[in-house]
Amino acid sequence: MGIQERRQREKERRRQQIMVAAKKVFAQKGFKRTTMEEIAKEAELSPGTLYLYFKNKDELCASLSVRILQYLLIRLEHLSSESHLDSGARVASLKDILFDVYTFDPLILLNMFHIQSGETLRNLSPECLSEIQRLSHQALQTIARLFQEGLDQGRFIKGDADRFADIVWAIFSGIVLLESQKNTDPAYVKNTFDTGYDIFLKGIQP
Repeated sequence: MGIQERRQREKERRRQQIMVAAKKVFAQKGFKRTTMEEIAKEAELSPGTLYLYFKNKDELCASLSVRILQYLLIRLEHLSSESHLDSGARVASLKDILFDVYTFDPLILLNMFHIQSGETLRNLSPECLSEIQRLSHQALQTIARLFQEGLDQGRFIKGDADRFADIVWAIFSGIVLLESQKNTDPAYVKNTFDTGYDIFLKGIQP
């Protein structure tokens, strides 16, 4: 292993160390009340070291969100490759996949939705912002393809697959944001999301 490769691995290891510490402190204190100093203490690093890897707290949180988007994309691409399922079954399964992403890490997903709906995006580095936008676009395009298959087969009323994907994402993010303020029980969130998604599907069926 060369010197450059060792340095790169050490940099990634330190970056992961900071992200693990941040996730722990966010879970304990919430995103807004957490400081970079507290994250540095949990990671057993100096506050200055954190800023070598992350521009600010918003970017650190956004970097955690990238993992959620990567996981979502993996699940969506796997669903798209399920050749034994017809388009109707794939779209029906989409509801379960989205909720699985929520249960994978509710806190980080919730923070991601706050980031995407607020002014936080302006505080991110161009690299971090570009990665979030790239993954978000890929996820929405994959969802749109699921609906396009259904449209091509006449399973849904005439419409725009991209718009359908946007609506599904709006239902998902909106319900997670709203219901998580009322009740953190995943079953409560699931019941509301199931209802919203089922109403949407019935609305686009012939």
